[in-house]
Amino acid sequence: MSKIEQMITELCPNGVEYKYLWELTAWDKRFNAVDNSKQTKIIKYPYALANVLKDMETLDGDVYLLSTGNYEGWTTEKKAGEYLCDGEVVTIPWGGTANVQYYRGKFVTADNRLATSLDTNVLDNKFLFYFMLNSTDLIQSFYRGSGIQHPNMAQVLDMQIPVPPLVIQREIVQVLDNFTELEAELEAELEAREKQYEYYRNQLLTFTPSHMNTVSYKTLGEVCDVFTGGEAPKNCIKGTEPDEKYKYPIFANGAEVYGYTDDYQIKKDATTISSIGANTGAIYYRKAYFTPIIRLKVLVPKKDDLLSRYIFHYLSSIEISSKKSSVPNMNADDVKKIKISIPSLEVQIRIVSILDKFDTLVNDISVGLPAEIKARRQQYEYYRNKLLTFKEAAK
Repeated sequence: MSKIEQMITELCPNGVEYKYLWELTAWDKRFNAVDNSKQTKIIKYPYALANVLKDMETLDGDVYLLSTGNYEGWTTEKKAGEYLCDGEVVTIPWGGTANVQYYRGKFVTADNRLATSLDTNVLDNKFLFYFMLNSTDLIQSFYRGSGIQHPNMAQVLDMQIPVPPLVIQREIVQVLDNFTELEAELEAELEAREKQYEYYRNQLLTFTPSHMNTVSYKTLGEVCDVFTGGEAPKNCIKGTEPDEKYKYPIFANGAEVYGYTDDYQIKKDATTISSIGANTGAIYYRKAYFTPIIRLKVLVPKKDDLLSRYIFHYLSSIEISSKKSSVPNMNADDVKKIKISIPSLEVQIRIVSILDKFDTLVNDISVGLPAEIKARRQQYEYYRNKLLTFKEAAK
């Protein structure tokens, strides 16, 4: 039996009382759709528009910029001015999607709705945060409207929250904080490895004049056959796993497999360049036997002295521009004009060997850091849901 389970058995063996959020929390404004009796206390906070928030940002700040999304920044008390707030709050955006956040200290908020516990001896604010975070899908279902959606606050305040003894709330918060800190450490390590990967990739793929006799400089059109993807095959299945008949992957301009077909157009390992839409210029490496669609550009080396995997790493290290238009795009001629430095096959093999190790570590979701982060996140979500689920006490 875990420590928390033992505490629950000892302190609330008959279950936990559930209360409405409006009974335990104060919000930053009075909501039209909520009866005044459900909002006995209002704690107002000034909010800044998103552009004002970003204009405040400074590198040496100690006041947190609490956006409605994932933007993170800091400012100073002087720059915050009339927007400066101080407190412990749990927030959801007034418009957009249900991004639940927690902050304690000095801050400037964008257009969030802010809640805080009416009595932290009854409801711990961090426990409130984890409860709301665990209820993100439910809160999202309360967002309504065409265009930018807004939460129905009557429904939010009528959510029921379990209220175990404070000592149990704090123990649960500690466990979940530990999960959060571990994930943050792994993400920081991944970011460091990504920077290391980029550094070594740039070092290995930058050739000086001293390499003139051992490195050739060619356009992709000179050294590769360039194919352009067409329409999706009629004989295919989408968004599923392959089977005995439909076993060859179909790739479009995104990272994911579009579907599977019973035949293939490309029979060698290749590098692809996304050539239309927001993903234009994205580089992917594809193993042999696949079919490209939706104008995807495919590069297959003409000779065996050039590795597709080398092309992938080289193109990933440079900026590939697209045509300036309402819809970014690249045609085959644009791709063929891109220049590439080509060392000997022996050097290519060495470079690929080094960079593949980094690539696996930072990008492969089945192994390395991405896999560990994914596993920890799943474990965290499992325990968060388990720890925040209580038998309700009889009324």
